[in-house]
Amino acid sequence: MPSRLKSVLQYVVILGVTVLLIYLSLRGLKVTNGENKWEYLKDTWNGSHKGWLAAMAILSIMSHVVRAERWRMLLAPVGFNARLSSSFLSLMVGYLVNLVIPRGGEISRSYNLYKLDKIPVVESFGTVVIERIVDLICLVMVIAISFLFESKKLFEFISTLPISGPGSSKVQMILVSISALAIITLLVYFLLKRNKRINQTFRKIWTSFKDGMLSIFRLEKKGLFTFYTAVIWGLYFAMSYSVLNAFPATSGLSFNAVFSLFAIGAIAMAVPLPGGTGSYHVLVPQGLFFLYNIPLNDAVAFTFIFHGWQTAVYVVFGALSLIITSLIVRKYSAQSIPIRR
Repeated sequence: MPSRLKSVLQYVVILGVTVLLIYLSLRGLKVTNGENKWEYLKDTWNGSHKGWLAAMAILSIMSHVVRAERWRMLLAPVGFNARLSSSFLSLMVGYLVNLVIPRGGEISRSYNLYKLDKIPVVESFGTVVIERIVDLICLVMVIAISFLFESKKLFEFISTLPISGPGSSKVQMILVSISALAIITLLVYFLLKRNKRINQTFRKIWTSFKDGMLSIFRLEKKGLFTFYTAVIWGLYFAMSYSVLNAFPATSGLSFNAVFSLFAIGAIAMAVPLPGGTGSYHVLVPQGLFFLYNIPLNDAVAFTFIFHGWQTAVYVVFGALSLIITSLIVRKYSAQSIPIRR
């Protein structure tokens, strides 16, 4: 497939997913007779404080720069020295891909880094996995803090979620998943046992991937890595606080509300809701309404614009990063670029 056609198809897919997200978000916005949803959103946008929204965008980019530097730290023990510009561009391309293919950005950022600095994808992906594990631990800590401050409200909110269902169906789903995993494991085992070439290739890939994952234990400056992690999550907190202050309906909320939104967002990722509606766009407005008495229409409009603004940041900087990467690769395609060790 020609590269130009491939690029066009990528943008078409991104546009299609964006339109789908907009449609699903608008379904949750209930307006009175004779009122237009777009006008309601437009009024909410016009009434927002653009300075706070700009601050959120700046804080977002700052967090990505720090994350890119932290990623470079994980690559160093594996034997590779990535440039900060390359890791940042690759990170933003990954966020762009995630808008189209959930978790596809984790692999694409490693591949993008390979195109820029010739760092092998397997080792790079191993560092991405350990990075995500660290972030998961941080997220659990934030959720624990949010329950510490708002435990009664959050437990009451969780009890209202539509997660009940026949217990037998849940058991069947678990058994089917375990059986499928066991069958796949057996097939891989016999395939590796019978074919020595595949076995050797798999062992080589696994060794490289494991080296990437274990890089965190070979960091020279573990304290600096911890500091960067704290800065990243501190910036996330500041982003949420900024966006809450950008809208009159939520500007009066306390710091506890930021922690609660983190917890609700995590719950939204784990709760499958019927009707194909994005759980985030359902649970966050419900959480604002249930926990803090924010009018539901205002909560839905807040969530829609917040998500749209954040997505716009990812799309703009991700697209720019993709273009810059293409220009860099094209510029040096005729040259031999050594692996940066």
